[in-house]
Amino acid sequence: MPTQYYLFLSLALFCIGVMGVLMRRNAIIILMCVELMLNAVNLLMVTFSKMHNDSNGQIFVFFIMVVAAAEVSVGLAIIVTMYRKVRSIDINILNRLKN
Repeated sequence: MPTQYYLFLSLALFCIGVMGVLMRRNAIIILMCVELMLNAVNLLMVTFSKMHNDSNGQIFVFFIMVVAAAEVSVGLAIIVTMYRKVRSIDINILNRLKN
């Protein structure tokens, strides 16, 4: 399969993730969209790694996946704490947590 297909798929996934982060208010959906953007970058790095016959891109993908797992665990902990405090996961309610 030509590499342009992977590039267009990666671009589409990244754009969907950006639109989800910008348009949604639910914290869980925002975290899922951030993960979608990270996976789009992973797909792009693996594509370039295969195109150039170099394994460095695949090594970077492994580290990105580790960081993404840590980001999800911290993000879910923040969401659970927010839900326990205000009984909602709406991002606009975060302003109440300043007090």
